[in-house]
Amino acid sequence: MDDVDEQKTLEEADDQLINAAFQKLLDDYKASRHRKKVDLITKAFNFARQAHKGVRRLSGEPYIMHPIAVAQIACSEIGLGSTSICSALLHDVVEDTDYTVEDIENIFGSKIAQIVDGLTKISGGIFGEQASAQAENFKKLLLTMSDDIRVILIKICDRLHNMRTLDSQPANKQYKIAGETLYIYAPLANRLGLNKIKSELENLSFKFEHPDEYAAIESKLQSTRASRDELFNQFTTPIEDALKKMGIQYEIKERVKSPYSIWNKMQNKHVTFEEIYDILAVRIIFTPKVREEEVNECFNIYVAISKIYKSHPDRLRDWLSQPKANGYQALHVTLMSKQGRWIEVQIRSDRMDEIAEQGFAAHWKYKDGVEEEYTEDETELNDWLRTIKEILDDPQPDAMDFLDTIKLNLFASEIFVFTPKGEIRTMPAGCTALDFAFSIHTFLGSHCIGAKVNHKLVPLSHKLQSGDQVEILTSKSQHVSASWINFVSTAKAKAKIQAILRRDNREIQRQGEEIFNAFLQKNGFEPSVALADQLADFHDYSKRNEFFLAIGENIVLLGEKDIDKLHGKDKDAEGQSSWLKYVPFVGSKKKKEDNPKQDLFIVPEKFNRKKPVYLSEESINQYKFLGCCHPIPGDDALGYINNKNQIEIHKRACPVAAKLKSSFGNRILDVKWDMHKILFFNATIRLGGIDRVGLLNEITQIVSSQMNVNIHKVLITCEDGIFDGSIDLRVHDREDVKQIIANLRKIGDLKEISEIM
Repeated sequence: MDDVDEQKTLEEADDQLINAAFQKLLDDYKASRHRKKVDLITKAFNFARQAHKGVRRLSGEPYIMHPIAVAQIACSEIGLGSTSICSALLHDVVEDTDYTVEDIENIFGSKIAQIVDGLTKISGGIFGEQASAQAENFKKLLLTMSDDIRVILIKICDRLHNMRTLDSQPANKQYKIAGETLYIYAPLANRLGLNKIKSELENLSFKFEHPDEYAAIESKLQSTRASRDELFNQFTTPIEDALKKMGIQYEIKERVKSPYSIWNKMQNKHVTFEEIYDILAVRIIFTPKVREEEVNECFNIYVAISKIYKSHPDRLRDWLSQPKANGYQALHVTLMSKQGRWIEVQIRSDRMDEIAEQGFAAHWKYKDGVEEEYTEDETELNDWLRTIKEILDDPQPDAMDFLDTIKLNLFASEIFVFTPKGEIRTMPAGCTALDFAFSIHTFLGSHCIGAKVNHKLVPLSHKLQSGDQVEILTSKSQHVSASWINFVSTAKAKAKIQAILRRDNREIQRQGEEIFNAFLQKNGFEPSVALADQLADFHDYSKRNEFFLAIGENIVLLGEKDIDKLHGKDKDAEGQSSWLKYVPFVGSKKKKEDNPKQDLFIVPEKFNRKKPVYLSEESINQYKFLGCCHPIPGDDALGYINNKNQIEIHKRACPVAAKLKSSFGNRILDVKWDMHKILFFNATIRLGGIDRVGLLNEITQIVSSQMNVNIHKVLITCEDGIFDGSIDLRVHDREDVKQIIANLRKIGDLKEISEIM
């Protein structure tokens, strides 16, 4: 077969693939409750197909398959209509081809053009070249989203398809995209009530960042499936009998905790897979006899099943009368099964179930077949969008600060508080009286001196509880204080306080810069940005402006040490810069002279970021290990190219790395260990259990004799027969730590064993 025939065969195969995918999209759309605009969708498809003609994805498939897949998710998994489907089909046209937003507007109208524009990435921006464009694009996305929520919904569809096809990307790109997904898009999906999509985004991120742990949990879920199914059947049989007697039309589903949720709980609670008891939950979904009575029917079902099983008094969660801010409604109750296991039962109507799966998209349900438009009566959603818009009105000077501020609003669970007039307001759990003041009005927050909660006087930092009635007290002489940042918890309050402080600080900063420049000139130096950065680093300030502010506030007093630093005389006795003294490893089996000091590796301009960085005994000194997460050989790790072009090493699950992946994704590198049990690393294991004679000796025997590991320090406290303590060890790698913990678990009186990260 010649090249022409081969090309023709390939094109025919592509056409077949593309047409089949588009036909499925049309079939699903026709089966929905939307007004049928098949012609418009077909027009958008043909336009996008022509625009992306000849382009392929990294996986090798035609590029147009991606927009079709995004449109398919928007249609089938979120339930959106023709405007969203067309926007999804066209979402990459402006970014990847010569067509402009104006072209889209002329052909498809202003609404689709506005959504496509919101989905088109931008270059440059307020965060400058230091940050990846991700934070800037995210900001643009949020700005457009506050005009039309469909922008963020299509972006979530786009992200979901990218995550489903992430295998074809190099490892450093996988960590960047998975990190952004976990830090930004999964919380966003959760906030918009897209529970199913949120879980899938979390699981896919987990799978790419921690493949071994993901595989281990999947394997354990598979191996325990039979016993879980048996427990489910035994538990639900009497419930089904009771529901049938009540004449209720129902469906009972088994809900299994996702691998990501299981792993998260294992990390946070320091438990093993076998110690997690809420892997199984039961979901009762019923069709109400009378739609208006569905809340009462939920409670009737609860009463019926609590006659079969005893319910846990502290674990009744009522989201019926006051739904969650993302629209979620259900009644959760925890019952004691006959097998002695607590099992959570979620009771919800078919309508509530649809909202739980599709979130706000199910809310503004294209009533009576009318094309979807999100309506203004979604007050919770609008309040949230308004808060985000207010945050966007104050430009954050730092990409990571901006993402942090937005994220504060995404994860928060809610409480309900009342104004003096009895109006109910939804606030994030853990918020203070000052947060409440800022939520009402910026003036009220910035002049707040205290509050009356349930008619009692409380300070600004008082944490509010659900059901509190709050009256804010103000004074015109009150001014925003920097200490307020330490106790407020809402994104809006933090953003407003920072904006006011920035305005106040600009003048002090300017004075600090003048003092700094005068100091340099007096000592024969020409003022420059490089010198400012050098001394800022010397005084442990990561940002130049913070350094100038410290000078202006007389926190930093410039003197002889600064002159020595500028002359290069600040080395210690070993010729090692003072900031480099922290190293994560503590010597080796070799003599010290076998491990000479090495300069830090500086990333050259034409550095291949797709290739992994290998950490060996010979090269490990060339990289920076910070104190935030203490990675040791065997940990899932990544590299980050910092502002000085040095490579920092972090655990992939490190909170600092989570922000770096979202804000500076283009500087993330894949890291692999190439160690041979020569160097020693610090690790700390926490122990708890029942005290007895000889227990400590048994513990040290296992660690020192059996494992041949050096114990550096032991701290044990004992009270009323219960002991709590920690052991500092010198280990070669993560495998050593796992082995020690596994051996310690064999001691019966040790009830809690975990590593302190």
